[in-house]
Amino acid sequence: MSENTAPNPASHDAAHEEEIFEQKRVRLEKRARLNESGDLGGGAYPVAVPVTATIPEVRAKFGHLEETPDTASGETVGVAGRIVFQRNTGKLCFASLQSGDGTRIQAMLSLAEVGEESLAEYKELTDLGDHLFVSGEVISSRRGELSIMVREWQVASKAIAPLPNLYTELGEETRVRQRYLDLIAREQARINVVTRARTMASLRQTFADRGFIEVETPMLQTMHGGASARPFVTHSNAFDMELFLRIAPELFLKRAVVGGLERVFEINRNFRNEGADSTHSPEFAMLESYQAYTDYNGIADLTQELVQNAALAANVGTEREGTHVVKWADGTLFDLGGDWARVSMYGSLSEAAGREITPETSVDELLALAEAEGIEVKLPNHGKLVEELWEHFVIDSFTGPTFVMDFPVETSPLTRHHRSIPGVVEKWDLYVRGFELATGYSELIDPVVQRERFMQQAAESARGDDEAMPIDEEFLRALEHAMPPSGGMGMGMDRLLMALTGLGIRETILFPLVK
Repeated sequence: MSENTAPNPASHDAAHEEEIFEQKRVRLEKRARLNESGDLGGGAYPVAVPVTATIPEVRAKFGHLEETPDTASGETVGVAGRIVFQRNTGKLCFASLQSGDGTRIQAMLSLAEVGEESLAEYKELTDLGDHLFVSGEVISSRRGELSIMVREWQVASKAIAPLPNLYTELGEETRVRQRYLDLIAREQARINVVTRARTMASLRQTFADRGFIEVETPMLQTMHGGASARPFVTHSNAFDMELFLRIAPELFLKRAVVGGLERVFEINRNFRNEGADSTHSPEFAMLESYQAYTDYNGIADLTQELVQNAALAANVGTEREGTHVVKWADGTLFDLGGDWARVSMYGSLSEAAGREITPETSVDELLALAEAEGIEVKLPNHGKLVEELWEHFVIDSFTGPTFVMDFPVETSPLTRHHRSIPGVVEKWDLYVRGFELATGYSELIDPVVQRERFMQQAAESARGDDEAMPIDEEFLRALEHAMPPSGGMGMGMDRLLMALTGLGIRETILFPLVK
């Protein structure tokens, strides 16, 4: 093709925009006609329509009619759905109506049933994308398709903007930015929402079965804490003070445990003013739970049960129902069943690096190894270097869900010292699909040691670490009233959906933040 005949993308976009503009103009005229015609059932946007059954209910009750074409049920129903297909002929019109879950049914409008004037108005005033109410007898067509032979119809909501081509896959940006179109057009998008809802219900049921109670803690906080992360900062006009969006509910949930709520959890939103990528979102759903009189081993058992029960819930209605084997978006099957491996951070790092690395290994030795591997660490200390080296050497070696146990004390200021290994804390991270899904602790409950850890964090902050925690005197005061020995866990809900579905984080969040 010569340069002069090459397609012009800008020209194509302009032509497309012009086409959309013209379609909107025509549809606005139809809207005006509907609103002007009192005999058309309340205009383009009636307050209600007389629905007697949903499309899925009609399919469930009358689906057997498709086995015997050209059969009448003798029963009349009123249903509503979005028009996703239309074919208008002289005396007979066909429309496919789609419900919110994607179920469809055919509506047939014949001259004999609705009359000449009504049929003409249907052809003139309805478009793809409109919500349409129809009432009539449930039948199977001559081709055996479950249908409604329409006697009455009414526009339930007029679409001004045209639908995208439902037979062409939407681009990723369109799916994310206009999720409503994604939900209309793509079955997987609807499945993702249902899977998430089932997962949340499963988590709550597992907690209920174990005697946990669900609470809510503040999202606006006078002091950020509970994790090493940069907060979002805002201002309260009523109190004339700086506030922070929550980065974690931990410090408030521990107050609840001090108060006697010995098994407690929360599922809510966290906000971290950090980067966004395929596994991170500035706003995300988080689960945190705390159980008195257990430790990080007991809380690991709980986490495995939570995730495996969620897998069972996600598999309902699929060929894998009753199993822990999930199917990812690329078709990969991944088994979340059985007892998950538990490996030592220092032990697995030593094995992968080919040299012994312990809590006593000096910062200089670790820096030399990091530099040899091309790893840069901001404000390096022993703990940060160990974790960066571990991610470099070990993280890609896991083939199944794995608890990585016993972390450096420097990176875990809210965690109890290990009961038998100096220099580490009783903390684990759970890795699935190559990313961290959850983290668990034997909680630090000694207020004196906790104050020392906060002081160390304050020193890190003074050195320029903007993720370090401030000293939280209110939390320390609560600890001074004695918190029972406890295990705690935090798990990202969006990442849990990633583990169950194999999708990226923007697909698991219904309306992700986009630039």
